Amino acid sequence: MKTTDIQIRDPFIVTLKDEGVYYMFGTTDKNCWLPPGTGFDCYRSNDLENWEGPIPAFQPSEDFWAMKNFWAPEVHAYKGKFYMFATFKAERRYRGTQILVSDSIEGPYEPLTDGPVTPHNWECLDGTLYVDEEEQPWIVFCHEWTQVHNGSICAMPLTKDLKEAVGKPQFLFDATEAKWVRQLKDWPVEGDGERHRMPAYVTDGPSFHQLENGTLAMLWSSMGEQGYAMGVALSASGQISGPWKQVDEPLWGKDGGHGMIFQTLEGQLMMSFHAPNITPDERPVFIPIEETADGFRIKS
Repeated sequence: MKTTDIQIRDPFIVTLKDEGVYYMFGTTDKNCWLPPGTGFDCYRSNDLENWEGPIPAFQPSEDFWAMKNFWAPEVHAYKGKFYMFATFKAERRYRGTQILVSDSIEGPYEPLTDGPVTPHNWECLDGTLYVDEEEQPWIVFCHEWTQVHNGSICAMPLTKDLKEAVGKPQFLFDATEAKWVRQLKDWPVEGDGERHRMPAYVTDGPSFHQLENGTLAMLWSSMGEQGYAMGVALSASGQISGPWKQVDEPLWGKDGGHGMIFQTLEGQLMMSFHAPNITPDERPVFIPIEETADGFRIKS
């Protein structure tokens, strides 16, 4: 199948250069806003245009704790295994990031623990793995606007086996620190689709890339002037703790988001994201980018 044939949100690319292949993971339920959640598929390609799949990567067992909002799986190679970080929710339980594990990149993935690793009394989503220079693993995630209204991005240290936190969440920044972010007005919601009654600002999809000058760059999503958008935050110290400075203008400003940065088999820096931001029309998009003194620019 072609890229334009695949309905997917939050596309996450893993490049296996030794094998000459790409794997794409993402939110693959036909309507991810409503229950039941059915799992995650992945796709395999040699050129980012023609794909094999879908390949079932995770299918929940009957006793799996979550039943809806199966969102944004990321897969990271770590200590000889593949770890999937994904968002889940159940009735009367807070949304959170669960970590799953597999010996194979294609899965099947199984829960690493019996529940989310994010704080159990926080509404959280879009956890990603970051390993610092001292080989300390962190989960970086969004404390969701549905609970705090001004969504934030936080980092929390994990045990080396990724099974639990070894410290409290550390606040990195919130949505309104970026000049390009606008108040949430409409969003796919469960129930009657009523507009949100309090001012709300989104943080979604943090993803990291270390620039050649040592700066740590974070790509993240929110609502901009023209809809769902992606911006960049920079930590000049190169550390997860920051301080984080927001680039004034979004990297991608219109109706597309939840992106990540990867290298092609040929070494070209690419950004992946989904567009448009409406179900069931979402498709994966791949755009070449290049580093600049203040982050990235789209390559012409």
